[in-house]
Amino acid sequence: MDKAFHFRFREMLLHTCLRYRLATPVYCIMPDHIHLLWIGLDNAKSDQLKATSFMRKYFGRHIAPVRWQEQAHDHVVREEERQSGCYGDTIHYILRNPVRAGLVEKWEDYPYIGAMLPGYPDLDRRDPGFHDRFWRLVEKESS
Repeated sequence: MDKAFHFRFREMLLHTCLRYRLATPVYCIMPDHIHLLWIGLDNAKSDQLKATSFMRKYFGRHIAPVRWQEQAHDHVVREEERQSGCYGDTIHYILRNPVRAGLVEKWEDYPYIGAMLPGYPDLDRRDPGFHDRFWRLVEKESS
C-alpha cells in the first residue's frame, strides 16, 4: 500500500459513487482490508450492493494477486437504525481502525483515510468542520 494505491482506490471510489449515486463519509485502507461507509443520495437510484459488486470487479485487478474476501461484511442500514446514531458509531469505528491496529497513535496521522462526495474534491476528513460541511452537502445533493 502506498500513495499510488490510494490514488487508484480514490479514482475507483469516485467512479462507483457517481455511477450509484453514493457519498462516502469515511473510508480507511488498512494493510489487509478496506473499510468504507456509503450513504445513498437518491432513493430511486442509489444501490450500495451493486456498488460493492462494481468496486470488487473493477478494483480487484489493482489488488492482484490478493483477492477479495469471498463474503465481505456488508450491512445496509435500515430506516430505524438511521435514527439511532449508527452513522457516528460506524464512522468512529472506521477511523479508529489504524489506532487499534497499532499503526498510529491518532487516526488523523494515518495517511489512508478519507471521504468522497463527487463534485467536492476539497473535502478533507481531518478538517474540524468536515462533519457539518459533509452532511450539509449530502442534504443538498440528495434534494
